[in-house]
Amino acid sequence: MNIDQMKQVLKEIITKTDLTPCVVGHRGVGKTAGVIQVCQDIGREYVALRLGQMEVGDLVGIPYRQDEVMHWSRPSWWPADDSSETVIHCDELNRAQQEDTLQAIFQFVEPPASGQNRRLHTHTLDPKHKVVVSINPPDGSYQVASLDRALLDRMVMIYVETDYHCWARYAKQMNFNESVQQFLNVYPNLLSRQGQPIDLQIEPTERAWEMVSTLRRFCRFSDDLEMEVYAGIVGQEAAVSFLRWCREQSERPITAKQILNTWEDVSEEASRQRDDLQAVTISDVVTTLETSPEMGPSQEENLVSYIGSLPRDLRFGLVKALAKIPAVADVLCKDQHDKVIFEAIEAISQEAS
Repeated sequence: MNIDQMKQVLKEIITKTDLTPCVVGHRGVGKTAGVIQVCQDIGREYVALRLGQMEVGDLVGIPYRQDEVMHWSRPSWWPADDSSETVIHCDELNRAQQEDTLQAIFQFVEPPASGQNRRLHTHTLDPKHKVVVSINPPDGSYQVASLDRALLDRMVMIYVETDYHCWARYAKQMNFNESVQQFLNVYPNLLSRQGQPIDLQIEPTERAWEMVSTLRRFCRFSDDLEMEVYAGIVGQEAAVSFLRWCREQSERPITAKQILNTWEDVSEEASRQRDDLQAVTISDVVTTLETSPEMGPSQEENLVSYIGSLPRDLRFGLVKALAKIPAVADVLCKDQHDKVIFEAIEAISQEAS
């Protein structure tokens, strides 16, 4: 993805999840500037940690004794609980020269478990503060350490590449020299000479699929960005297969059997169906109940819940059709369903008058 797309993805992840995005790109592509711009756009403070220059003590603080207990002082860069919302940028993660420095930061970049806070040794980070990582690809072009699979598995890998049009917009905004802008407009291939294609050989794991689940629940990406983001978590092959499967499933309307028997499993999908697919589902519900109108208590509740999830015009049409089935009409007239059904019944009455 280009730098503008990277910023879109970062905003979604930072503002809506506790996951740790890791921006991967060649030198000069704009990784650090992009993270800073995102912080400015969403109104967050920015703290940069140049890990290639840090030791363990810079991260975990200096030990001191209080009575008989050893404590560690809070590092100067660590945002306090009452500080403004902050993004801590772990820049050059794979340039950490000491193995113990990399091991120390390992805990910090790991997303917190449910109900827990992000930690670094004895320090606990307030949930309002978020962490972003950036690295150069370990392709032999840079003096960087290889990151093991366990560390990669804890981050959402976002691959950023040079894009002339993004650079041209930035150059115009920053009032770059006209000759430079015009030259690169003619020779955009000379904007940057990238290294090898970025490939960290990401593979699917249980933790990776949990991160995909979190992103699908809370974040919204365009189709092309969704593919790139998921590929940075579970790998290209798994991401392609998953999104293909999702598209295939989304093209199949929910059946009456699913509505009546497994509503909790399909409720979210039902509310997002396109109108043409919703029409097929409604038709199936009516036909099914015309054929076999007997329902158990849970099926009655599921039917009413489905009716309640529909837009007003579709709810009116379905209730009108179901009211012609005596056994189903008796169900809809029960007092406990008034909140969902009353509006549609009132509209039917007005139409009849």
